[in-house]
Amino acid sequence: MRERAREERHLSAKTASFIKILDCPQTFIFMHLIKTCCVDSKKMKALKLVADISKTGSWICRKCLRGRRRCAFQCATYATRPTTASTAKRFVSKNYRYKDTKEKVTSSEEYLARPHSAHSPTSSNTNANRRNLAIVLAALLVAGSFLASSDTARHSYAAVTRSMRVLYALGRSVRDYQIILRDNADEGDEWKAILKACHKRCAERTLKAMEANGSIFIKLGQHLSSMNYLLPEEWTTTFIPLQDHCPVSSYESIADMILRDTGIPLEDHFDDFQRVPIGAASLAQVHLATMKDTGKKVAVKVQHPALEEWVPLDLTLTRLTFSTLKRFFPEYDLEWLSSEMEASLPQELDFALEGENALRTRKHFLNLPGSPLVVPDVLWGRKRILVMENVPGHRTDDLDYLDTNGIDRDEVSAALARIFNEMIFGDTPLHCDPHGGNIAIRKNNARRVPNFDIILYDHGLYRDIPKQLRRDYAKLWLAFIDANEQNMRKYAYNVAKITNDQFPLFASAITGRDYGAVTRSVVSTRSDEEKDEISGALGEGMLQQLVQMLGKVPPIILLILKTNDLTRSLDENLHTRDGPVRNFMILARYCSKTIFDEEMEIIAQKGSKLWPHNLFRLIAAWSSFIRVELKLSLYEYYISVRRFASLSPVAGL
Repeated sequence: MRERAREERHLSAKTASFIKILDCPQTFIFMHLIKTCCVDSKKMKALKLVADISKTGSWICRKCLRGRRRCAFQCATYATRPTTASTAKRFVSKNYRYKDTKEKVTSSEEYLARPHSAHSPTSSNTNANRRNLAIVLAALLVAGSFLASSDTARHSYAAVTRSMRVLYALGRSVRDYQIILRDNADEGDEWKAILKACHKRCAERTLKAMEANGSIFIKLGQHLSSMNYLLPEEWTTTFIPLQDHCPVSSYESIADMILRDTGIPLEDHFDDFQRVPIGAASLAQVHLATMKDTGKKVAVKVQHPALEEWVPLDLTLTRLTFSTLKRFFPEYDLEWLSSEMEASLPQELDFALEGENALRTRKHFLNLPGSPLVVPDVLWGRKRILVMENVPGHRTDDLDYLDTNGIDRDEVSAALARIFNEMIFGDTPLHCDPHGGNIAIRKNNARRVPNFDIILYDHGLYRDIPKQLRRDYAKLWLAFIDANEQNMRKYAYNVAKITNDQFPLFASAITGRDYGAVTRSVVSTRSDEEKDEISGALGEGMLQQLVQMLGKVPPIILLILKTNDLTRSLDENLHTRDGPVRNFMILARYCSKTIFDEEMEIIAQKGSKLWPHNLFRLIAAWSSFIRVELKLSLYEYYISVRRFASLSPVAGL
């Protein structure tokens, strides 16, 4: 009983000190400042109108008003003119932080009539603010000292910063697209312009995050910049600067890494180690040096030392980015990009494995007579260091160099076709990154035909193609060359599980041709009109289907498609006279040889070649192979005659 009486007296004392601050019955004010009032809060929360306050005589206690001086002032001000509840709610919430005096306010008129000094904070509040500010500054000073003295703390801070850059760009871009796609659902020209502007904003936002983070984000951006068949133009063109944005690690960091990885100082390995690299990429850079023990000129490929620290986190952020995009935009599933990156990047960062790939490829092509491929010899390698023979050359698209040195562009194109078809269909791994920076050419006066060498660099990204996939892929290409649509569909399913509905798009993706040209004759020159038709089709809705299809095909097929695109680009940059006809015939030769080897293997498993059934099968396989060989030989003789007669070659067969 005594406790209850004490509570009632306390409540009565609070009620006696209530103050009324709003008395205009015309103003709609959502009373946020009474949400935490100590007296009958449930009843007061329900008050929406100033009229209710006037009618019910409800009050707000001085304790609840303390800390909200400006709030009371602004409510009194807004009471002089009509306003909406939402406006008042924002205005009141914005001013919650202001302090009030302990004096009683009996009405809005009295409050407004007071001098400004009466509304000012007390000196004790000012001292409290100063004390809080001093505490914050001291905490910042202590935290800064800790970060400066602790490697773990510095790493944690940098990791949070890198993550926040990516998450900020991701969150802003997702929200941007959601608003555009929700509020502009029509397909008019105005909406397309708005969407293009959204593409550009999001691409620039992402570019800033990639440039700031560096590391594997530069490599990812370089890859995305070449995917003009899959991404909007605003994205690919915005990422083009990343092609030349390759970081350069300092000489001191390189020397320190070599000491840590080998246990021997850099000066004991090399004489005349050039401090400035001759080339830099997103993952590594190359320095010229001289071996200390032999005096041999070498090229030293070293990984950027900072990569080791950030690759695990950056791969996680990349995976998170693409999975988030899939969650919000399931029709554009690009998770296969991050999956392939997670599978390939550890191999590309293992330079000892790269050395093994280079030696294996070098050995295979040395056994092919007349092959112009040169793979620099590997002297020794570690996980982050690779020492190779120095073999300089010029880019294959340096047409002035080719013409000046009498190197036939068509022969260069044919040599590239033979090299990469040998990798796909021969007993050697496939080089899956044959862009212009990884291939060079040099004049070879010791050989008449061809009178040049093709130099292949960067052997980090290799894949072994399974034998059965190689054979089905050969049959698929023969079906394309023969324009046999039934076999095309059959082997497209065997190679990549492509359904009949997906086949037209897959055929265009693998050949780089319009589907109409595929069914007529893929062995013909691609016209500008055909290129425009393909671009237009992607813009009209096929892009979404292409993204979904690429997410379902096996990863090795994605790499083969990537290699096809890169070699096709190399060939187009040469501006050959023969067009694609000769390269398709070279492809047909490798395909028919692969199928012939399969037939011979099947015959050997079934017994003697002289058995009637086996003999008939042998003759059929041999005839098919000879037919393609003869056709290619005749075509090569035909174009030689036309060149001798100074006639332009035909565009197709």
